[in-house]
Amino acid sequence: MPRPPKREPERGDARTRLLKAALDTIRLKGFAATSVDELCHVAAVTKGSFFHHFKSKDDLGVAAAEHWAETTTAFFAGAPYHAPEDALERVLAYVAFRKSLITGELAEFTCLVGTMVQEVYATSPAIRDACAASIFGHAATLEVDLRAAMKARRISGGWTAESLARHTQTVIQGAFVLAKAGNSPALARESMDHLDRYIRLLFGVPLQEKRQS
Repeated sequence: MPRPPKREPERGDARTRLLKAALDTIRLKGFAATSVDELCHVAAVTKGSFFHHFKSKDDLGVAAAEHWAETTTAFFAGAPYHAPEDALERVLAYVAFRKSLITGELAEFTCLVGTMVQEVYATSPAIRDACAASIFGHAATLEVDLRAAMKARRISGGWTAESLARHTQTVIQGAFVLAKAGNSPALARESMDHLDRYIRLLFGVPLQEKRQS
């Protein structure tokens, strides 16, 4: 979900402001480069307040991943890609919706949990597991539509709705990495176009001409 960096602290209690500061700052700089002092400055709270709410920076990382999962779950639940009556059209609308979010600066559209897990998967199991719960949990929201689309089109093979749902997240997270490596959001949008084509081919849907992003 896009969330632009904030120049001014947001209203709310200290814990909420720290979590929001973490979402913006970690996506911009990464987990390791984000210090407790910086988070306190961005959130306009004292260091004592930080340690009142979080035992450590890693504890904040876990809470940030959980907060990300909660807010993005609500965001995607209300998104317009659920509207089509046909299940496969809902899946393709999801891909198109994800592409539409790839705008602005890199830190505005890249994924908090994807960013963190790449850094800390071997050093902080607690953060890794919180990030995994967010990523796999979001993938699971696509399974019902994928399963319905497979049934409607009598698709079967050596893959499942669950595995394809996970693959969509592989492409999306990989697209963010490419965008960062090339310093170009267009690379991420290109990957989403390929994901659209791949799903259409799996389900035997004629490919549509697409404009270059």
